[in-house]
Amino acid sequence: MAHKTPSIHFELTDGSLRTVPAKAGVSLMRHALDNGIPGIPADCGGDCACATCHVHVDPGWFSQLPETTQQEGDLLDIVDDLCDVSRLSCQIVVTEDMDGLTVKIPEFYV
Repeated sequence: MAHKTPSIHFELTDGSLRTVPAKAGVSLMRHALDNGIPGIPADCGGDCACATCHVHVDPGWFSQLPETTQQEGDLLDIVDDLCDVSRLSCQIVVTEDMDGLTVKIPEFYV
């Protein structure tokens, strides 16, 4: 059976949309970095230690993602522009079922 390559949509701070092909098993943060998505500095490199990979997940997708861990929740408490659909992109591991996932980049790091 052929594996499906999910497409992930990043809404940039200027309102434009960048779509990147994603590989299952790799974090959303890593896909952003590998594809030059601005606004995700990922200072800790994906260790869930800094919150500089904060994104706003499209509300239609938010409930389909794995729950936030305590460590991620603690870091989200310190981000600017926190909202009900805030997540750290280093903690979202792409699956084949995430085709079409859309996240918005907050303006803080741009």
